Formats: sequence, C-alpha cells, structure tokens
Amino acid sequence: MTLELIGAGFGRTGTWSTFAALNRLGFPSYHMQEVIINKANKGHLDFWRKVANSPPGSQHDWNRVFANYKATVDNPGCCVWRELMAAYPHAKVLLTLHPRGAEAWYDSTIDTIYFTENVWQFKVLEWLTPFGRKFGDMSRKLVWGRTLKGVMDDRNKAVARYNAYIDEVKAAVSPERLLVFKVTDGWGPLCDFLGVPLPNEPFPNLNDRASIKKIIRDMIVGSYVMLAGVALAIALAVGGLWWWLG
Repeated sequence: MTLELIGAGFGRTGTWSTFAALNRLGFPSYHMQEVIINKANKGHLDFWRKVANSPPGSQHDWNRVFANYKATVDNPGCCVWRELMAAYPHAKVLLTLHPRGAEAWYDSTIDTIYFTENVWQFKVLEWLTPFGRKFGDMSRKLVWGRTLKGVMDDRNKAVARYNAYIDEVKAAVSPERLLVFKVTDGWGPLCDFLGVPLPNEPFPNLNDRASIKKIIRDMIVGSYVMLAGVALAIALAVGGLWWWLG
C-alpha cells in the first residue's frame, strides 16, 4: 500500500469527517488519532517527534508510518505536505478548508487541539509523563511552531497565517493534482477527484469537539491525581525526615 492522497489542510478544517469519508471510499487514512489512540501504531509518536526535531524539508522513512494507509489528513501529516509530495510524486493533494472561514477555524482550534499550549494541566503531564513530554515537544515544534509559525496566541496573525497558507499550497501544487475542499461540498468533488463512485449515503458529518473535550477533561483529572500523588510523596518524605531528625 502506498500513499495516494496527501492532506495539506490544517487540523479543525473538517478533517475528522474527511477522514471518515476517505475510509468509506476505500482510502485507509492517517489522522492524529492514529498517532495517539491507535495501539497498533506504537512508535509513531517517536517518529513524528524525530520529524519535528529535524530541519524542514528533511526526508524520512515515511513508510514507517504510512505503510498501511492510502491517505493522510490532519496533523501531523499536513505539516510535511511538501516533503510527502516529493516522496510520493504520484499522490494527489487535498486542501481542506473550514466551511465558515479562517475566523471559525481559529476559534475551533483554540477551543480544542491547542490544549497542549493553553491548558496548564497539560504542562503537568509534560513534566510527569513520557507521553506528555513527547507529544508536547512534537506538537509545539511541528504543528504550532513550524507550520503555524508560532502565531496562535495572536488572533489576527493566526488568521493571516491560515489565509497565507492556502495561497502557499495553491502556488506549489499544480491544479490537476490539487483539490481545495470543504466538507459542505459533499461527496461529488471528492469522488470526482479520486475517480471513485458516489456512495449512496450522506457525507459524514462528524465533529470531534466532544471527543477532544473529553480527552482534555480526562487529562485534567489525571494531572490533578498526579499532583496529589507528588504532594503526598513530598509530605511523606518530609514527615519521614522530621521523624528521623527527631
């Protein structure tokens, strides 16, 4: 199996619904959930962390993560769309856009996947867990740093970056190789682009905001439990020291 479709669109641009649609069309797809949830992909986070800590444009053994997939959408694949175009010269490129524009994309991103940067409890997980350190390092450098240029804390700059990025992709990809797509466009443009029949069912309308919010809530609870454990360990250590000194 080889990569046939490279998703260049940012996360929170309908990538969850597009992911489901591509799977339905016979294009097993890679998405951030494949990195952090799919237990069969052990080692993928380490791979992407290595990518994040390599110079932009570096080539890697992409088949290590894409061997079982025909398409990739969402982070982290969208962060290396140029590198993937070079590695898979016959693959097409899909640029997903938020149906309601850059402002809505920004609000959605800040409210969900930006938790690695704006939720202090995640910093606790970074401090206390290997997963937190790896995921925080990867997302900070590859997603928020390299791709989004470190502008997410400034709404106007982030919106400008979103719009500039669209122009960058359009300028770099030949029109016959590129589909600029919104999930509200439905099956038609996507199926025409991929050369597959139209399914006799509605286009997926999935919003993973609730799932992400649950992950954040679980993370917050976990961080509090860890902090309580650290506090208890410190208290016991101090108590033991006082007992020994006494």
